[in-house]
Amino acid sequence: MPDRRFIDTNVLLYLYSEDEPDKKSAAEAVVRDGGRAWISTQVLSEVANVLRRKFGLEYQDIAAVVEEVRGACDIHVVSADTVALALKLGERYRHSYYDSLILAAALECGCDTLASEDMQDGLVVESRLTIRNPFA
Repeated sequence: MPDRRFIDTNVLLYLYSEDEPDKKSAAEAVVRDGGRAWISTQVLSEVANVLRRKFGLEYQDIAAVVEEVRGACDIHVVSADTVALALKLGERYRHSYYDSLILAAALECGCDTLASEDMQDGLVVESRLTIRNPFA
């Protein structure tokens, strides 16, 4: 089975930042590094929110970014089952709810790695999902 990786919001956002070229390059490698790259509807929403709130982009520019990301990644739709799993994972691993929702979506997609700058590098979740910090 080819590599299936899930990409956290913080990694995707470096694709659109000009402030840290090394992190931008690392984020590009994560997205285009063979196998299948997954994100969730939560990640799309968070990207849009940050691009508007922190980057100050107009909605038409945000829509273009969302389309670009949709073309590069498979999308997992967050469901009620995803939320239920996130609550269990949050209790077990002591992550925030939104980080647990990312973990749940990655597990539901069958991903073996989660690219995230914010979670514990090297942590193995449910014996099948390894968190990797692509900037470490």
